[in-house]
Amino acid sequence: MTEEPVAELPEDEYGRVWGHFYEEFGFRPSMSPFTWPAIKEPSASVTWSLDSLPDGEPYEPLDHLVATVKRGLTSCVGPRGTLIALDWQHTSYRFAPHEVGGPGQPRWPLSPYPDGDYFIYLSEDFRTGSFGHPWEHSLCLFGEELLDAVSTEIDKVLGPPIRRSGK
Repeated sequence: MTEEPVAELPEDEYGRVWGHFYEEFGFRPSMSPFTWPAIKEPSASVTWSLDSLPDGEPYEPLDHLVATVKRGLTSCVGPRGTLIALDWQHTSYRFAPHEVGGPGQPRWPLSPYPDGDYFIYLSEDFRTGSFGHPWEHSLCLFGEELLDAVSTEIDKVLGPPIRRSGK
């Protein structure tokens, strides 16, 4: 990690990280419901539909969802840890979540909410993260620690999950 709290992944690392993600999660990008879910969801995962969020105002449920996921991811990487933010076929990033999002700090790259593309957050070891699917309109969170930290709160915002552990 550079001294900057947010850094674009260099081209060679971008390719390695995406290659590892495709291999580890069996990523199958597609708009077809017949191929969903688009990843092999880990055994410690929960997936929610985003359909209960309002399309327009009020934005509070969406803001609460995003803040909850960010808070959970930040707590999982520790005070000096970093996350990888992947945006399918676009610039991706490595960043220090404890050093972004606050007053006078850079913004978080991307969002847990998949606004038109696959948005993915990963811990460096790929054990914890989120996968936002724009066409299924879903959010998968994975990793025991993250799920313990946020799933009850996410249930309050989105309702019951559509899948647990990929089932």
